[in-house]
Amino acid sequence: MKLKSELLVQPSGEMWKKIRVELNEDVNTRDQDLAAIKEWLRKQPHLPDEWGKPEALNFILGVHPNLDAQQIIDCLKLALMIGDVRLLEELEGVAGDVYVLDADILGPSLLAKLSPTTVKKFMICVQEAYPVKLKEVHIVNTSPIVEAFINLVKPFLKEKIRKRIFIHKDIKDLYKYVPQDMLPVEYGGTCGTMNEIHEQWINKLKEYRDWFAAQESVKANEALRPGRPTNYDELFGIDGSFRQLSID
Repeated sequence: MKLKSELLVQPSGEMWKKIRVELNEDVNTRDQDLAAIKEWLRKQPHLPDEWGKPEALNFILGVHPNLDAQQIIDCLKLALMIGDVRLLEELEGVAGDVYVLDADILGPSLLAKLSPTTVKKFMICVQEAYPVKLKEVHIVNTSPIVEAFINLVKPFLKEKIRKRIFIHKDIKDLYKYVPQDMLPVEYGGTCGTMNEIHEQWINKLKEYRDWFAAQESVKANEALRPGRPTNYDELFGIDGSFRQLSID
């Protein structure tokens, strides 16, 4: 058998295409991902920041599945940011909130990336930090996997909230609780499409860009709290907090 002139044989053009499909790589966002990795390295004083482009790109490809987990956290923070805007703009909010959650997006791969720690942090923020009355939670398009996930979340919920969770096998059953003129078109409603509602909220959040930036430095001084200070690790755990989310 003849030895190859190169010890490490690089993929051919066709093989590159197969690799990109296998890794679900988006070449259009590769430079953006590379810039994000380098920016993150600059903010880590304990790590070297002298990474070349080949190593950084291979790193991105190697950890790509974990980036999806971070996107989940960003989505949860986005929900909390919408809550912040509501606190600023709503004149009356005492009637209570009714949430409709579509479980169709919670496939096995996504649920595997959503850790109990992340769920716990989010539920503490919702239940303890926001002065909002949770009236009802309606879950549609469920499956056995999703119902198992709901059972995972329930221990982090207060007893009165657990009693306000309703699971609907048929979307029409939801109409008994939520008027159709309050639902998006995709759910048989007349309140615009999901994309239209999403775009409206993105534009609204952009209006508060400076406010959100200023809020990053607004924190309680636990050293001045009367009595025993609140310990972050006891409340949230020791594995960090939500990453900052920029609205472009």
